[in-house]
Amino acid sequence: MHGGGWGVDALAGEQTRPHGDLDLMHREEQEPQVVAALAARGFAETLSWRPVRFVLTDPDGREIDLHPLRFAEDGSAEQSSLTPGEPFHYPAECFVTGTILGTPVRCLSAEQQLLFHQGYEPRERDLHDLALLRSLPRRKLGGADG
Repeated sequence: MHGGGWGVDALAGEQTRPHGDLDLMHREEQEPQVVAALAARGFAETLSWRPVRFVLTDPDGREIDLHPLRFAEDGSAEQSSLTPGEPFHYPAECFVTGTILGTPVRCLSAEQQLLFHQGYEPRERDLHDLALLRSLPRRKLGGADG
């Protein structure tokens, strides 16, 4: 699932700015397979903040920021945070579908993206993403696919 800048662009249906990395959420139990698949394409771990997140980089400098999620039976998920006992929560309805280059991709809803942009001083690219998220049609702000 796409988050971050590419996740915002997936909701918009087009690339709206340059991206320095790709933020991907994955099922925690599938992490060995995810890492092995990316290693086969030349990616190696360059940063570890496990269990919160970790980064893989390829020889060309492309980065993938991986976020392990633990899913519940109801489709919601949690991600560890840097504060023990206070995980990030992902309600089931925040997992929606967007498009990148005409290809449907799973991503986080605009509402969830807006939530994750709180609590820090936004950079220029964050301000761009926030404005774009707020301009999306109302159906993209809630949990409905689209």
